[in-house]
Amino acid sequence: MMTTKELPVINLFDTKTRKLQALKSSDGKSLRIYGCGPTVYRDAHVGNMRTFLLSDIVIRLAKYIGYEIRFIQNITDVGHMSEDFVEDKILAQAKAESKDPYEIAKIYEARFHTDLKLLNITPADKYPKASECIDLMHNLINELIKKDHAYVGSDNCVYFSAQTFPSYGAISGNRLDSLKPGHRFEYSEAGAKRFHADWALWKAAENRTQMIWNSPWGNGFPGWHVECSAMSLHYLNGFVDLHLGGIDLRFPHHENERAQSNCIIDKEAVALWLHGEHLLFEGRKMAKSSNNVVLVSDLIARNIDPLALRLCFLENRYRSQMDLSWDSLKAAHQLLQRWREKILIWQASDSMQSDEGEILISQIVADLCDDLDTPRALQKIRSIEKSQSISDGVKLEVFNKIDKLFGLDLFNPPNQSKNLPDHLNEILIQRQKARSEGNFSESDRLRDLLSENGIAVNDSKDGQTWNWLISD
Repeated sequence: MMTTKELPVINLFDTKTRKLQALKSSDGKSLRIYGCGPTVYRDAHVGNMRTFLLSDIVIRLAKYIGYEIRFIQNITDVGHMSEDFVEDKILAQAKAESKDPYEIAKIYEARFHTDLKLLNITPADKYPKASECIDLMHNLINELIKKDHAYVGSDNCVYFSAQTFPSYGAISGNRLDSLKPGHRFEYSEAGAKRFHADWALWKAAENRTQMIWNSPWGNGFPGWHVECSAMSLHYLNGFVDLHLGGIDLRFPHHENERAQSNCIIDKEAVALWLHGEHLLFEGRKMAKSSNNVVLVSDLIARNIDPLALRLCFLENRYRSQMDLSWDSLKAAHQLLQRWREKILIWQASDSMQSDEGEILISQIVADLCDDLDTPRALQKIRSIEKSQSISDGVKLEVFNKIDKLFGLDLFNPPNQSKNLPDHLNEILIQRQKARSEGNFSESDRLRDLLSENGIAVNDSKDGQTWNWLISD
């Protein structure tokens, strides 16, 4: 294993400084990474998955070039207020589905992990849940009170005193003196706060009867922001080398988290803040009201390989707004199938390490180290695939190595994107037999029957292959 001083430098755009910054291990042992996870009251849509993929790209790259990683991602299963700040999102969903709120959280957390697996996203080393870390939050809040960065309001809620943190706004540019009363960025109250931009660390239960805990300040539940400070500092030993999240979390969540964490350790608690940009779908922001919320399961229902979504994301720079469409997903699905078919052909040649292959791979790694320039890296990969001067053996070597970076499962057979039912597999066998016996009329009949069942059959000198037809 190389020492960290010898490892290639990964430069990423730091939201706080607005410039590229080298990703470094502060303890010389591992990269300590924290990513904001889901609020588990609904299925994560593909826009959420773009953000979760961001951590995977960084982690795959860092591991590839030799770093040790410690990655923590929280699960918010309590304390996240809805848009009108009237009711906790999980409690609202529990009421809508007539289920216990903990059951709701468990259901949607399981679906989140299923979607991560379908997209080949590397699991975190730990997924701490807010509901299981209440004591950590109590300890952090107590320490902030002792340091005069927090206080108990007249409503028995505990608030962070924003004016005690002079550099507030460094991430988002939202300065305290420009934040006006009435902004819907934080839990509302009726004059209990000392300053209108203070935010709740602990909220009094009042009439709430579910998902509440005893505390030094009475029964209540945690504010949204406090969990990430408590978890990141605890599970990453007091410092975060890289903090990831969607651009929508920059304010107020990450501003508030930075203030809390910095005041606990009396210095910057995060070395580098990385944010992924918004995702549009066919020109519009995804929203229930627009009826354009797309889930990973929706891709599967259309026989689109979920990894086509991953490829679409990689074809766009992470900090550029992206417009996804069904057409781009279908094109990505077809490209994956083509690459997998090419790999079957290349595997017939001898693969061996070569200087040419290592040079090509190093160029792709260099693109990724340059602020995760995945579009440029994919351009190189496309050129390698189509090159007449690069041997099949070298192409196989390159694709084998880059698949560890891009996580596209390129070495899966092209017809394995979805399990084939037994009765359809039997028809494929019958068709192969008819073709080998020269019974082409029967072969064509069976091809049409397979097509009616959503399967496209391709014949080549190497035999019969199949793919699921993409449905509209």
